[in-house]
Amino acid sequence: MAALRRLIIRTSNPSSLLISHRGITSKLFVGGLSLYTTEKGLSDAFSQHGQVVEAKIVMDRVSDRSKGFGFVTYASKDEAEKAIAEMNGKDLNGRVIFVDYAKPKHNFGGGMPIARGPPDSADKIHFQDTGIEN
Repeated sequence: MAALRRLIIRTSNPSSLLISHRGITSKLFVGGLSLYTTEKGLSDAFSQHGQVVEAKIVMDRVSDRSKGFGFVTYASKDEAEKAIAEMNGKDLNGRVIFVDYAKPKHNFGGGMPIARGPPDSADKIHFQDTGIEN
């Protein structure tokens, strides 16, 4: 227990560590958000249904505007279930929102293409007219 306490003290966000340590699945996906919804507004709306640990709106990197969806993390699974029941299909800032459990993030290679080497000789196309190999 003392080791866990030391780890929590060194961590910048101890509540997220505690949630992952306990294995609680309490992260919700919230879709259909208005462009005017802020993280504070999202947190305030969902805090009526339990203790919100984090509210995050996903932003476009180029335009720095909301992509229209975000995530809300609750301290317990029961609070998350209550929020899904109460908030799914409700109006928030003039838009109907959709709430469900967030799916796990998949890593699809990190964005860099994989170098596969030169093509096989069977893959080469021969242009007989010009003598050019592709």
